[in-house]
Amino acid sequence: MTPSEPASPRTHAARREDIAGWGSDLDRARRPAVPMERMPARLDGPPAPPVQQHGATEVLVSLEYPAITPLYGTSAPPRGLSGMLRRLAFRRTENDLRHWLMLLLADRVDAVEGVAEDLRHGQLPNIVSEMGLPAAWRHDRPGVLRKAAIGAAVLGVGYWLLTSRRRRRD
Repeated sequence: MTPSEPASPRTHAARREDIAGWGSDLDRARRPAVPMERMPARLDGPPAPPVQQHGATEVLVSLEYPAITPLYGTSAPPRGLSGMLRRLAFRRTENDLRHWLMLLLADRVDAVEGVAEDLRHGQLPNIVSEMGLPAAWRHDRPGVLRKAAIGAAVLGVGYWLLTSRRRRRD
């Protein structure tokens, strides 16, 4: 083709065979991959529902879903102050923000209760390791240093505020 000849519309267009996935929406008889396709065997019907689990632990159920699910976890039943907070949270509907905030607070209280229980049993918790600090130091050293600097700054400002109030009173 010389520069003076007009370009045909087919010259710059890609050929169908060069387009990945071309023909996948064609009629099955005309699809390029039909001989290689293997359809999974059809199921005869829906599987049988699981048998209802019965347990001796208290299970908190949402107001929106009065029936309990067939299977549920029993490893951490509600207990102590965190359990009381969870019971209060489940008195509210799930579209109420207070429901979710109380559940978040209950999780934090449960963590503190776990540390207190460890101390009560004479076991000193390894908080640094449980928070994942060694792994974070190995994989994200700048992030750990940044968090430590922010924490030190917050503690320094808090200390300064407390000591400056005492100086003003004296």
